[in-house]
Amino acid sequence: MRRREFVATLGAATALAPGVIAAALDRAPESTAEKGEIERAASFGVEEQSLGELQAALTRGEVTSASLTLAYLARIELLDRRGPALCAVLARNPEALTAARALDAERRAGRTRGPLHGIPLLLKDNIESKDPIATTAGSLALAGARHATDAPLVARLRAAGAIVLGKANLSEWANFRSSHSISGWSAVGGQTRNAYAVDRNPSGSSSGSAVATAASLCAAAIGSETDGSILAPSSVNGLVGLKPTVGLVSGRGIVPLSPRQDTAGPIARSVTDAALLLAVLAERPLDSAVAPRDLDAFSARGLRVGVVTATNAHPLVVRESAAWPKALGDAGATLVPVELPKGLADFGDRESEVLLYDFKAAITAYLQGLHGLVPHRSLRDLIEFNAAHASEELVFFGQELFEDADRRGGLDTPAYVKALEELNRLTDTAGLAALFRDHAVDVLMTPCNGPAEMLDPIWGDRSDANDGWPSIASAAAVAGYPSMTVPATRVGGLPVGVAFVAPRWREALLLKIGRVFERTLSARRAPSYPA
Repeated sequence: MRRREFVATLGAATALAPGVIAAALDRAPESTAEKGEIERAASFGVEEQSLGELQAALTRGEVTSASLTLAYLARIELLDRRGPALCAVLARNPEALTAARALDAERRAGRTRGPLHGIPLLLKDNIESKDPIATTAGSLALAGARHATDAPLVARLRAAGAIVLGKANLSEWANFRSSHSISGWSAVGGQTRNAYAVDRNPSGSSSGSAVATAASLCAAAIGSETDGSILAPSSVNGLVGLKPTVGLVSGRGIVPLSPRQDTAGPIARSVTDAALLLAVLAERPLDSAVAPRDLDAFSARGLRVGVVTATNAHPLVVRESAAWPKALGDAGATLVPVELPKGLADFGDRESEVLLYDFKAAITAYLQGLHGLVPHRSLRDLIEFNAAHASEELVFFGQELFEDADRRGGLDTPAYVKALEELNRLTDTAGLAALFRDHAVDVLMTPCNGPAEMLDPIWGDRSDANDGWPSIASAAAVAGYPSMTVPATRVGGLPVGVAFVAPRWREALLLKIGRVFERTLSARRAPSYPA
């Protein structure tokens, strides 16, 4: 591609070149109608468009879902496959355009399914879908795992009119193969790169979901989290990420790490978009309405916000974050300084031990439930597969977590039961539950991690770069409380978010307080990609 053609495709106000859109199809246009779709895609800029803006454009007839799909596929071609080579999209759905045209036909017939009708989304590649693409968790061991049915959360998205554009890359096995792994690397998808600096770590494990959303390769994406895997990549890629209460979104059809902690959730460019997605994903009603007008009308007056001061984050984050609570204080919230109990910063070893048992039991049950889609039936089978394919799988790091987990017993092992009881006590009853009760606060806030560290295939994710991860966010993951990050600032041009944690089932409160913060600071900035 000539430099001029590449530059002409990147700006928010600059149309995508029709030739590039046609190239994204991997074939010549097949009809006059398809040529028209390409021309319409070329004249409509998708960069930074919200779900509401896209839906309004579809309603006015400025664009069709087929043209939207083509426009996103073209951006994937330009930014993910070529150009900065973000490597965020592991697989494109060959049926996405067909689905888009069917939804366009429904719209012409006067039927729309809701605010997601005809909107292209990406799924993290540990979420099963019935599309003709595998669900691999990034591992070659699952390369043959195609599914005849959607995971329940995908069925809900499709019923609401969303288009599955494809699968997003991730940290292989949700970052649970090695303690020396590189976030965003998988044997199937390669190395995802931070949306704001391609030599920087995208964080994970929902790396591709976050990077693709930040770079407008999709309207929004679905990630999953066991501990930090939605919030961390969302924070370092300038996004809103929400980890729901465990159980609010169905966990069936997701390659598991720990069913006690695993949950899918939305990754989006705004709080409003995250709310629209969560309302569709949720298996039960939220604690209150989260339509755009409800979020914008919300007043923080009367709320008590527990402020947890950052002490071990990046020095510039510590300095700048001191002013963040003022955004909520000025909106009427009462700010309450909160000191964490010692145990809330001292549960990491127990969590690591418990997850080894959880993973062994969960992945074995999952593999056996695939009914012959892949030949592997146990964690030991996966270990042996990786060893046999070491030149592809064990390139940068090993599989010592797999091996440690395989040495553990079942979930009735006394050591597991004891560690789990202590973990629950430290994170929940003597941790978050005690904080909310003793300080009488409605929500907790603290800086997220960041800025993103350098990609390092030798050392992997450096532990000192992750020391700033907030313990209340990890505790929320362990104890099943909801948490969310919202863009707050930039350090050296790299995004950093704030983290909010609320009691179980209070997602609407998180979204509303997050919208107040977002509206006040307006901290999100789109990444740019100079040629």
